[in-house]
Amino acid sequence: MLHSHRFLTGALFSLMASTVLAAPSAVPPQSLKPLLETLNERLNIGDLVALTKWDSGKPIQDSPREAQVIANARTLATQYTLDPEEVAQLIAAQMEANKLVQYGLLAQWQVTGAAPDTPRPDLGQQIRPRLDELQSRLLQQYAAFAAHRRDADCPVWLATARSGLAVDRLHELALVRATGELCVRAAR
Repeated sequence: MLHSHRFLTGALFSLMASTVLAAPSAVPPQSLKPLLETLNERLNIGDLVALTKWDSGKPIQDSPREAQVIANARTLATQYTLDPEEVAQLIAAQMEANKLVQYGLLAQWQVTGAAPDTPRPDLGQQIRPRLDELQSRLLQQYAAFAAHRRDADCPVWLATARSGLAVDRLHELALVRATGELCVRAAR
């Protein structure tokens, strides 16, 4: 009897401890979900960019375009009362995550010898304007979330909110990269 009581007490304690450790101590801000959805939408556009790169044979790395996007983001940062350097880091993380998707997809297609047979929008006329529109929305949502970046629960909120957003393991990894700049740990 004593043994079963200890077992039940131990099991109950383990269950409570795992629940406490798994759940954030505070409710995530409402601004997190739309921000992550926009980041995920931006990542999914990487699939279309990869298709255009496959067809054209152009390299994924486009340093002049990346510099232009970051410069534009720094300028827009002031409209949202954001630190231009933090915004540059956020946008650079988005581009790195997007390239991760592109490299992953191109590698898959090289193995099979073909890319999916889906419509290819024009990179300059359709995809880039969409990315520019998403950047404005992203900065607005980032501004709404910015006050929560240093919250001790931010990493837990982020991990929980990211769960289930990505379509596959490649996009999940890229989403981790895209959100790597969102939470700021306090210096110890």
